[in-house]
Amino acid sequence: MGLASEEEQELVAEMMLSDSEMSVYVNDLEDDIKRYFAEGSVPPPEAVREIILLRSIREKKGRSSYDVGEPADAKQYLDVEVNDTHMKVHKLWRPAFIAVFILSKIFLIAGLYFYFKSKAQQEEIEKIKTEMLLNHK
Repeated sequence: MGLASEEEQELVAEMMLSDSEMSVYVNDLEDDIKRYFAEGSVPPPEAVREIILLRSIREKKGRSSYDVGEPADAKQYLDVEVNDTHMKVHKLWRPAFIAVFILSKIFLIAGLYFYFKSKAQQEEIEKIKTEMLLNHK
């Protein structure tokens, strides 16, 4: 995996050749590590994929800016420009937000309707009470 020195790598290789259990153990360990990182991997954003694709195409053409002969400060980087100023959400949130908005307006209208209806009924009750009192006297 590149974490050991060359001497350590040679020693492990010799041990794997001489001991089959060690070879099985090292192979299983490598498979477990690969599986662990594969399960937890996340695909890169689209912009990163494009940058990697452009770099691989440039390197295949032999114009790599990462050649050994170039100084470190001479490396060229791709500028990534983001034109998007809006937040992106999952596709299912848009209908959910629209439904909540519409339902809130329906409930607002219904609430106002029943409030004014109740208010009118209260006034009607008060009017009937006063008429009954006047007729009773």
